[in-house]
Amino acid sequence: VQLQASGGGLVQPGDSLRLSCGASGATFRAYVVAWFRQAPGKEREFVAAISRSGGSTAYADSVKGRFAMSRDNAKNTVYLQMNSLKPEDTAVYYCAADQGKIYSAWTNSDYAYWGQGTLVTVSS
Repeated sequence: VQLQASGGGLVQPGDSLRLSCGASGATFRAYVVAWFRQAPGKEREFVAAISRSGGSTAYADSVKGRFAMSRDNAKNTVYLQMNSLKPEDTAVYYCAADQGKIYSAWTNSDYAYWGQGTLVTVSS
């Protein structure tokens, strides 16, 4: 499966942004999809993940209550709605997908497929 992340940009603290991750080349509904991010000089970290049907989600504590992940399997797309953005949310955001991921492993970065990343900069 090929993944294409988009929607990043420069925003001010407190603003909102919605990232999209489009997929092609596979039965998208068969994949668990996650968002990770990597800030300059830091390791890649888990942000959010969503089940194949979209009925279950998981979030990192740092974004819980501010970010919301959803998917539209008819459009082969997942979304990450980011609200109340903070400067510490600045990072390159990557979407990742895997067919075999079980819930307990969603936060692990060993997903089989990765998109190219989209830069989110939160600054005044």
